[in-house]
Formats: sequence, structure tokens, C-alpha cells
Amino acid sequence: MPELPEIRALAERLDEVMRGGVLTAVDVLSFSSLKTVAPRPTELAGAVVASVTNHGKFVVLAFDDERRLSFHLSQGGRVDVESPSKTTRPRGAVMRVRLAERPSVLVKEFGKQRKAGWWVLSAGDPGPLGKLGPEVLTSEADALLRTATDNRRVHTILRDQRTLCGMGRGYTDDVLHAAMLSPTSQLAKLDHDERERLVTSIRDVLADALEAERRRRGGLPTKLGDHFTVHNRAGEPCPRCGAVLQRVSYESYEVVYCPPCQTGGRRLSDRRLDRLLR
Repeated sequence: MPELPEIRALAERLDEVMRGGVLTAVDVLSFSSLKTVAPRPTELAGAVVASVTNHGKFVVLAFDDERRLSFHLSQGGRVDVESPSKTTRPRGAVMRVRLAERPSVLVKEFGKQRKAGWWVLSAGDPGPLGKLGPEVLTSEADALLRTATDNRRVHTILRDQRTLCGMGRGYTDDVLHAAMLSPTSQLAKLDHDERERLVTSIRDVLADALEAERRRRGGLPTKLGDHFTVHNRAGEPCPRCGAVLQRVSYESYEVVYCPPCQTGGRRLSDRRLDRLLR
């Protein structure tokens, strides 16, 4: 799933393409993905794009009349910048924003899951953004991690968009590895130094990822995550100590960690793997 580095760099590229452009049409290419009824997409025709930004994992198109169009790519959503502008309906298409004398922007999905969504919001309506916690890389997020007495696992907290927004499983694995914290560690039980390592690791890991993502051009391609440090790398050597990276498998995802660096050398219980080895 695209996380804050991918989405922020994408928003910056779209801002270069779309800012100041006059919207001619928003093509609804998958009706189930449109999550609002009013304003209608047709009502945006003639609006001028004031900016394209992100909030967490959402891309936000702001118009000169303070209305907004926001989209979330979920697991399989991707973006094409189409130059010249197109009117076709490719497989997996979600919606297309067309601008006068500018490239068009196509949101699409690959795979079987169809969870990407978009919202057309009136001025002052926060829409789904109103349910989000502080965005990572902000002082509010840092303060929460330094002071909260939340007993949940740090891995869970970092992925919970209503607590902190912007991170998912990928960068959470990398952050906990950089901070030398176990995937099972509870935020409330971290001492001052561990919390400071966590805050610093979030900033360092996401800054490095954002630098890498800013080297992309155009939209957002299918293949992502090529710069993860440990995520999706179970069985490979740890980049810090050389030990074999391990995984804990859940129903729909897995957590990757290094036992010597994060758990005092202890392998965490993995019910799926343990059943296979019996």
C-alpha cells in the first residue's frame, strides 16, 4: 500500500502538472469508488486547481472556490499522468480528472480487491480526513509518541490512521528495526530513550523514503517498496547485524524483524509457521 512518502511525492508531482489548470471534467469510471453524493463531480467543471497536497495517505486537490476532491489509493490503487489527455476506460479504472490544455490524471487499481475511493467535498467539509489522527512527521505526532500511555503495541499504533496517519505495515517494520524495538513492544512500557529512538527513526526512515520517492517521474507505478530496509525481506540478512530476518504471519499480512537487533535474539511465535513445522 502506498504510504506517506509515496503519496506526498506523488502529490508534489501532480501539483506541478495540475496547479492553475481549469477542470473540464471528472470521469466516474467506477461508481462504487465514489463515496459522496453531493457535490456531484459534474459540478466541479470550470473550477481552477489551487493546489495538490496530501494528508496522510490521501491526495487532496483543492480548488479556487474551497471545494476539494480527495482520493485514497488503498492497497492496489495507482496513478497515471496521461499526456496527451485521454478519454478511454482502461481495465481497473477508478476515475479521471481532465483539465483544459493539460495532461489528465487517471486513478486506477490492479488486483482483485477494489478499495480505492474518492470524495468530492464542499467548502469546510473535512470528509474522511476529519477522522484521522495527527500526521507523522509533525510535532503533534512526536508529542503523542513521547507522552501517550496507550497500552497497544507500537506496531498497531503506527498503522492506526485514527491515532497517527501516514504509515502502514511497510515503513512500520522499517521504523521499528531502525529503533531496535520489538514488533510486540507496547508504547506505554517504552522508556524515555526508547521513545526518543522511535521518534527519531520515524523521521529518518520516512525522510530517506521521501527522498527516494522524489526521484520518480509522472504518476505512481505498480511496483513500489524497492527501498524498504526489512519489510518484505524475511529470509535475507539483516542490514545491521547480518542475522537472518524473521517474519510473523497474520491472516492478511506479515511483520518482519531481526531477532538479535529487536527481540534480544528471541524468535517470536508464528502460529502458521509453527503448525507447519510440527
